[in-house]
Parts: sequence; C-alpha cells; structure tokens
Amino acid sequence: MKVEFNIVGIPGIIRTLNSLPAEIVSKKGGPVKLALAKAARLVRDEAKSNLQRSIELRGADSTGTTVRSVIASRGKAPNDGNGERYLVRVKKRSFVNARGQKTSTRMTANLLEWGSGHQPATPWLRPAVTSKGQEAIDVMVTDLSRRIDLIVRQLAAKNGSAG
Repeated sequence: MKVEFNIVGIPGIIRTLNSLPAEIVSKKGGPVKLALAKAARLVRDEAKSNLQRSIELRGADSTGTTVRSVIASRGKAPNDGNGERYLVRVKKRSFVNARGQKTSTRMTANLLEWGSGHQPATPWLRPAVTSKGQEAIDVMVTDLSRRIDLIVRQLAAKNGSAG
C-alpha cells in the first residue's frame, strides 16, 4: 500500500536553502525535517480519523490497535540522496483481533484501504491525502519559512555581536 505525495516546485525556498549555512541544511534535517514532520502529522491525524470511521462504518468490533498504529515517521532520503522524506504509514504489529484471530495491523489496514474479493474497499489513507494535502503543503511552507527566518535572525545576531 503506497500513496506517494511529492512536493515539487517551491523554487524560492529551494534556492534559499541552497544558499544557507550548515545550521539550516544539516544531515540531521534541520528545519526542513521539522516542517515536514508537522505536515505529516496533519495528514496522519486525518488518516487516523478516516480509519476509525471506516471501521465503524462496517460495524466491526475493534480493539483500536490498527488506528493506534498509524504513524508519521521519517523515511530514507530520496534516491538522489538529497532531501527529506516523511511517511504516513501503519506500524507493523501482530495482535489478536476482537474475534480472537491473530492478525496484523498492516493486513487490516490494507484490507480496509483496498478491499478484497470478499470485502469492498473503504479507503481511509487516500482520502486523507486528498483532503489534507494542500493544507499540509501550506503548513510545511509556512513553518519552513518561519524556521528559516528564525535561524537567519539568530545567525545575524550572533555574527553582529561577534564582529
């Protein structure tokens, strides 16, 4: 189950990031990582809400384990080696469901999202990306701009007081 969401464009921010010092463009992610995490949490919260609604729509008994397993986590860097990646995913966890059968969170989430031959799909992740995608981009851009401005002010004050 893979729903990919790429933000391409934002040339002004990319040019700014390329011209800034290591405090901003660090291997630990710096402000980019923090801004992406904030945007991913927004989509994650919507996905959790949608998943809970999908479970309730079916009238299924639920232990709540699958909903609690929806997380936003930092992913590996893109293939070109530059940039940050955050994922909204289901953490793999085996559990005994409400009917006493052993199952996993990923299998349950996958069956709900895509359905099967016996069960129609009740998507929960794709609608979260569709409904909160633009808001997540706006949050990321706003937060990243704010964090960059803060670091630039701190560096200016540091350099101004040192010189």
